[in-house]
Amino acid sequence: MRPLEIVDPGAGAACGSGTSVMPAIRPLDPATCRGTFSMVSLGCPKNLVDTERMLGLLRDDGWQLVGEPAGSDLVIVNTCAFIDASRTESYAAVNEMLDLKQAGQTRGVIVAGCLAERQKEKLLDELPGVDAVIGVFSRDEVAKAAERLVGRLGEQRSIFKPAPARALDDSGRMRVTPRHMAYLKISEGCDRTCTFCAIPRMRGKHATKPIEEVVREARELAADGVKELIVVAQDTTYYGMDLYGEPRLVELLAELERVDGLEWIRLMYLYPMYFGDRLVDAIAASPKIIPYLDLPLQHASDPVLKRMQRRVARGPTEELLGKLRARIPGLVLRTTFITGFPGETRGQFEEMLDFVRTWKFERLGVFTYSLEPDTPGGEGGPP
Repeated sequence: MRPLEIVDPGAGAACGSGTSVMPAIRPLDPATCRGTFSMVSLGCPKNLVDTERMLGLLRDDGWQLVGEPAGSDLVIVNTCAFIDASRTESYAAVNEMLDLKQAGQTRGVIVAGCLAERQKEKLLDELPGVDAVIGVFSRDEVAKAAERLVGRLGEQRSIFKPAPARALDDSGRMRVTPRHMAYLKISEGCDRTCTFCAIPRMRGKHATKPIEEVVREARELAADGVKELIVVAQDTTYYGMDLYGEPRLVELLAELERVDGLEWIRLMYLYPMYFGDRLVDAIAASPKIIPYLDLPLQHASDPVLKRMQRRVARGPTEELLGKLRARIPGLVLRTTFITGFPGETRGQFEEMLDFVRTWKFERLGVFTYSLEPDTPGGEGGPP
């Protein structure tokens, strides 16, 4: 994970100065500009969508985005807190910005995202130089936080809201991805209870974004030049269960295929559960859904999967992988595994190696287990 790099070589620290290679970053009228800001974005594509939403809100409120934190009125760090390494990176990024503030090179630092949500007001105690913290579900308040900061109104330094029953609106974003592609977030949160993961504590329960809202956002992105949509969620195949009472990913994809201008649809975070034959057939028959599928499997040994509380077993997973290989021409499979989960034996590790050798994944990420606070994985998971 690396900080977001805003490619804006002509932008200075003054409102209205410079030009940008990205049309979304446009100089504002100095007479109406509220100030300048820079952004550091860490973490996953879902977090990047939140970053783009905050960028759009600040732009629409009269703030000028600049490419370098030094010299800007304020800096926003949208943080990740998924595992220990990402928390370490987030703290390092925040401390770097606080050093700039201490040196007089920026007026304030706002911390947003998952680390803010996970630590809440504790973050202000740990890092008293931070001017404001904004939780995951309070990201739309970023312009108000920025206005209070530059106005030296310090009576409210934290903004947190409960997880919403409906997914957040991600329209009106200022995109920082290449012009031809964009991430499309179709839901918030997760209903899984995996014993190694704290995401539900940070991002709440699964909340499906209605099909018509997803399609509206897709049309907005296509009108802005997007050719490839990358569909993301914490649990993409679960899409629709909370709102419609059944998985509706197939129906959503059918609507997205009809959006004018879109040429490719890429699917990420496809959990093996609810990956039925209808979805396999829809992917195989689609002229737009590219045969690149991301299925985070995490392990292949049934005892470890049980302790992880994945609610899947090796047998059904292999049956699904067989269908995918047989029915989708040119398929590229991407997955991730966790090693060293509490209780994992050498034999269970070897079983995972055998699984990888058998299925020959084209893309593979492997992570050592990270003990996460407030998760049961440290006790070995459920029996």
